[in-house]
Amino acid sequence: MTDGRGDRAQERFFGRGGLLARALAGYEERPAQKRFSEAVARVLRDGGLLLAEAGTGTGKTLAYLMPAVELGRRVVVSTGTKNLQEQLLDKDIPLLARALGRDLRVAVMKGRGNYLCLMRFRSFAQAGSIRRLDEIPLFRAVEAWAPRTQTGDRAEVADLPDSVDFWREVSAASENCIGQACPDFDPCWVTRMRQRALEADLVVVNHHLLCADLAVRQSSYGEVIPPYDTVILDEAHLLEDVATQYFGVQVSSHRVEDLARDVERELKAGRLDAPEVRAEVEGMRHRSERFFKLLALERGRRLEAGWTSGATEEEVRALSHRMAGLSTALLALKERPEPLTALAERARALHEELGFVVSADDDGHVYFVETRGRGVFLKATPIDVSVRLGELLFDGLRAGVLTSATLAVDGGFAYLKQRLGLATAEELLLPSPFDYAEQAVLYVPRGMPDPASPGFVERAAAEIVRLLSLTRGRAFVLFTSYANMNAVAERIAGEVPYPLLIQGEAPKAVLLDAFRSTPNAVLLATASFWQGVDVVGEQLSCVIVDKLPFASPADPVVSARIDRLRHRGGNPFGEYQVPVAILMLKQGLGRLIRASSDRGVLAVLDSRLVHRSYGRRFLASLPGARLVHDLDEVRDFFNQQGGAASHPLEPPRAAAK
Repeated sequence: MTDGRGDRAQERFFGRGGLLARALAGYEERPAQKRFSEAVARVLRDGGLLLAEAGTGTGKTLAYLMPAVELGRRVVVSTGTKNLQEQLLDKDIPLLARALGRDLRVAVMKGRGNYLCLMRFRSFAQAGSIRRLDEIPLFRAVEAWAPRTQTGDRAEVADLPDSVDFWREVSAASENCIGQACPDFDPCWVTRMRQRALEADLVVVNHHLLCADLAVRQSSYGEVIPPYDTVILDEAHLLEDVATQYFGVQVSSHRVEDLARDVERELKAGRLDAPEVRAEVEGMRHRSERFFKLLALERGRRLEAGWTSGATEEEVRALSHRMAGLSTALLALKERPEPLTALAERARALHEELGFVVSADDDGHVYFVETRGRGVFLKATPIDVSVRLGELLFDGLRAGVLTSATLAVDGGFAYLKQRLGLATAEELLLPSPFDYAEQAVLYVPRGMPDPASPGFVERAAAEIVRLLSLTRGRAFVLFTSYANMNAVAERIAGEVPYPLLIQGEAPKAVLLDAFRSTPNAVLLATASFWQGVDVVGEQLSCVIVDKLPFASPADPVVSARIDRLRHRGGNPFGEYQVPVAILMLKQGLGRLIRASSDRGVLAVLDSRLVHRSYGRRFLASLPGARLVHDLDEVRDFFNQQGGAASHPLEPPRAAAK
């Protein structure tokens, strides 16, 4: 229940003729928004946890921001991605400030690796080397920007790719930090960021920084986010996966090579001879190359205790010995500068982490090898993060809100509470205010072959071509694998008379901008486009999903979670695999209807949705669009809405790259 004070505050802000209506042209009062805001205000004021699914169109962001800034104490708001952070800062918070008629004390915080390290940048300029010629202009751009920046955030540098090689050597990542011993500690961009956050009422972070910060809070210098007891977790359905990433341990060929390069650079910058250190660096580099070359052969399978043998065991012992030797040699240097002391600690920590991951004997972790590009990663990933999330986050909170447009499965929050270890919480389920029965149809074609059968891709491509002819392009086609995406792209390239945009041909942001600005465009994409993507209006009139997004049992983490549930007498498919797929499908199909004026078709080319018993769970969790099985019904829907099918096909366009 809300008290009168809470009701009056929300009515004054969200009500007809209220503060928000005066600040926002075309404002429409939404009862669910006010109800959600009242629930958030109550929890922030009185304490406790709130789980709230607020369907697309509820206006949940302003609904939680308003009571957060009115609380009078520091509130941390964590979003799913940096892009969502920027949306809050560029759009939602300025609107809130305008409506309230006052400035708001807000600080934004990103992961340390986004910020320039003054000391490392100076050292790199003196003794570093750029290994790729195409990065020289990028480094010159960073050199020109560094004296002018007021934040040190790399996002200010135009067209600086995420993958630029030299940035790792000049960034303020935690393992490079020497804390208060650093001569640049006071002017450090991370220090300044933290000071701004200490003075703010609202601190906006993302889940990656939140979980990275939780994971290093035991160290003397790793913590970045100021102390907090009140948090709002937006896009909370992503929290488990992000925590899984940061609560684990990984040793990679990149980390070893970065350590070797940093030691060499600091020796050069300090004009130190140190032959013993140089010998250990070369030995470590040599053994690393041999070890990770052998390790790459293990990719794709889970590692069990005792997995090393023969040459692999010999190489890991030699590499471990070299890491320990490097740490000892660095500490033996007389009058060594502080950065070399920090590098000795990095070598020691890497030695310990290598021992932990190679042993593969902690049954709370799953051990496996990944390869990405030229990098090889040996990982120990927690199977269950609920206990650590409790210890590091939830147990210390006075008040917390977890919200998303997709949190509930089977009409409730039991699945999420179990995965995050939440024993008790207030629950609020607010459906989308959009009229899906009028605004959309859900098309599941009859007679589709099983997605695992050889003929599926051919039939799916044919259905996609027919659907796109009805919608005149203007579609997202979302796939559960790159293999299916590429196979379908090859088959439809000559059949679809509309611009095709294919994930991998350009960065995600570039593809989205091209989709929004290119009439009748069709975007083919995989997992990263299933969520956090917003296209409003007729430009997106169709979302096609190739099959139900079950996580692959071949994935080591998925496999380990299935095994753990099975060993405990549970039903992994019903208790884990289906709920994960339901939330993912809700996210994918949620791309279509983003405003009350949007119209379109949701298509799932997987007959299991209607032929298998578990399909009912999916359908019950999806928005209430009318289910149809015939393309004529899709055509009728568009004709009734004055939509795509009532217009002639446009002439073919060259494929966009």
